[in-house]
Amino acid sequence: MKMLVTGGAGFIGSNLVDQLILEGNEVHVIDNFISGKKENCNDEAVYHKLDISIIDNINTFKTIFEDVDTIFHCAALARVQPSIVDPLKYEVNNTLGLMNVLKAAADVKVRRLVYSASSSAYGPTDNLPSKESDPINPISPYANQKYYGELCCRMFSQVYDIETVSLRYFNVYGERQNLGGAYATVVGIFINQILNEKPLTINGDGNQRRDFTYVKDVVNANILASNSLKVGSGEVINIGSGKNISINGLADLLSKNKKYMQPVDEPFANLADISKAKELLGWEPLKDLESWIKEYKLVNRINKNE
Repeated sequence: MKMLVTGGAGFIGSNLVDQLILEGNEVHVIDNFISGKKENCNDEAVYHKLDISIIDNINTFKTIFEDVDTIFHCAALARVQPSIVDPLKYEVNNTLGLMNVLKAAADVKVRRLVYSASSSAYGPTDNLPSKESDPINPISPYANQKYYGELCCRMFSQVYDIETVSLRYFNVYGERQNLGGAYATVVGIFINQILNEKPLTINGDGNQRRDFTYVKDVVNANILASNSLKVGSGEVINIGSGKNISINGLADLLSKNKKYMQPVDEPFANLADISKAKELLGWEPLKDLESWIKEYKLVNRINKNE
C-alpha cells in the first residue's frame, strides 16, 4: 500500500517511515531537511525534497499523492519557546503547510490523513489527567497553531470528504530525538549534557511534572489511527503514557550532577487521559520512560553517578 509521511526525515516521522516499510508498504516522504536529517533516511523510501508551506508546490503534491492511502502529517516546526521568538515563521510552516497538504490530499482523493497534534493545546491546567473534551487554552504560537490544525482537519472531513484524525502527543522521547538546539526536548537535552560531561540544567525547582511518551508507541498509534474503522471524522485523541514524572525524578534516573536555573513560563504539569485511544484505536503504551533510560544508559555506558 502506498503511504506518505511529511517530515519523514525528522524524529517521529523517520521512526514511522521505518515501521511502515517493515510492514511492506511503499513509502514516500516529503521533507525540506531544515530540521530533518539525512542520516534518518531509509534507503527503501522515496524522498521528495519540498517545502510544504509553499503554495506553488501544490500541483507537485497532487502528483506525489496520487494513489496514496494515508498521509501521516508529521512535518512541523516544533517546540513552544522558539515559536514565541519567531511566530511568523512558525505560522507559515505549521498552518499554511498543513492547509496545502490537506487541499492537495482532498483533490486527489487520499483516503485518510493522520495529523500530529500537540498536548500543548491544553495550556496550564489543574484538571489532570487531561481529557480531549477539556477546555483548550493554548498560550504560545506553537500551541495555537497545532490546535488550529485540529480544527482544519475536522473541517476538511466535513467539507471535502477526506477522513482525518488528530493525535495529541505528550512529550515524545526516544531514538533519533534531538539532543541539542532549539528543537530539543528535556530528555534529549539531559542526555546531551551527560554525554558532554556537564551538569543537568533544571529550570525552576524541578517539581514540574511531565507525561513522557516513547516514540515507537507514537508510531504504533499513527498506524492504528490509519487503520481504525472507529475514526476518520476529525476525532482528537490523546497519545501519552498515562502517568507523569517530575523533572527532578527524570534527572535522578540519569545523573546526580544537577544545576538549577531560573524558571521559565510553562505549565506546571501535564498528564494524558488515554482512555479514548484505547477505545477508538485499541492502543496503549508499551514502553515506560524508566526502562528506556536504563536500556539507553546500558548501551551507551552511562554511569548514573557521574
